[in-house]
Amino acid sequence: MARRKKKLWMVPATAGVIVVLGAGGLIYRGISQKAAQSEESGLAGLSGAGTDQKDGSSESSVTQDAGDSENGGIQDTGGTDAAGSAGGETANAGTETLTVDRRSTVTWNGTTYEYNDHLSNFLFLGIDNREKTETKTGQANAGQADAIFLLSWDRVTYDMTLISIPRDTITDIEVFSADGESLGMTKDHISLSFAYGDGSYESCELAEDAVSNLLYGVPIQGCCAINMDGIPVLVEAVDGVTVTVPNDSLETADPPYQEGEEVTLTADNVETFVRYRDTEESQSALARLERQNAFLNAYGQRVQEVFAADPGVVTQIYESLDPYMVTNIGNDQFLKIMEGAAGGDAAIERWTLPGEGTEGTSFDEYHADDQALYEMIIQTFYEETE
Repeated sequence: MARRKKKLWMVPATAGVIVVLGAGGLIYRGISQKAAQSEESGLAGLSGAGTDQKDGSSESSVTQDAGDSENGGIQDTGGTDAAGSAGGETANAGTETLTVDRRSTVTWNGTTYEYNDHLSNFLFLGIDNREKTETKTGQANAGQADAIFLLSWDRVTYDMTLISIPRDTITDIEVFSADGESLGMTKDHISLSFAYGDGSYESCELAEDAVSNLLYGVPIQGCCAINMDGIPVLVEAVDGVTVTVPNDSLETADPPYQEGEEVTLTADNVETFVRYRDTEESQSALARLERQNAFLNAYGQRVQEVFAADPGVVTQIYESLDPYMVTNIGNDQFLKIMEGAAGGDAAIERWTLPGEGTEGTSFDEYHADDQALYEMIIQTFYEETE
């Protein structure tokens, strides 16, 4: 299977990626590529949501609830690439029909929209391995994506949209046999897409493909992933973060973390706040995602405060992150976007993949609301034509 090559600075990812997101740490791979990327944009085939293991531990093995194939991988369900091509594709959302033509325009509800080619979209992943993993594609032990965020940056206005994607989302992912042979596409938890790769380039690309498929072919220009050990380091860079606890999902593990309470997160306790969940509780990953989003908001505000007194903090954050990060983004581009976010000039909109959590046969699942997702994709990535 031929894949486009990217230069990556090696480090697997973990929930620490949310720290970067809160700081406005987007990754921009190069404005010069926008023309080529915009040709690939548009809403393509219809995909589902995604699934993952229910526990929040650092297990790197993949539980194959889709059934083992004779080759040692998840069974190929005969699915096809949900992203498809951007030319002449149609997809249905309820009673609505979305049409994509070769000029990256869509017709929806009788109105024609054009993809906003000022956007660059970057995927941020948090992988549940503490240290980097170097493995072979198909071994399914590269680690799962505990945190998945897509950040869309408008290069003209500097406005940003941050999309939270539940790790249990069921969608089309590419699966492999133990010897690395592609078995095609199957419906499974989106968090498993990273696990099937090599812990580096292949894993990132597989995750990019899965997210793009889920979002009807929205192009992704770059990826950033951080391992767990990077989380405390980043919080130390801003001398702690004060956050309002959004729910009671941590109260049993640590009574001070009651809904509505303000707590200060440090290098000693931040990992618990962003990673802990009760694996015996149904949909506990969704409650954790709510805490992660609360942390992102608080971290972004903290960076703005520190930046006002010391603009050099963005460089310090990048340098502290670098040893824990795998990314295909240059540091100059990274800093440019961070400075825009930290300086308070950018408007940041946030939304979570619309859908509903359900209990699957073995693990929790999250299924996207196709109609609502269509609307959010149109609003976020498209502009009404004249």
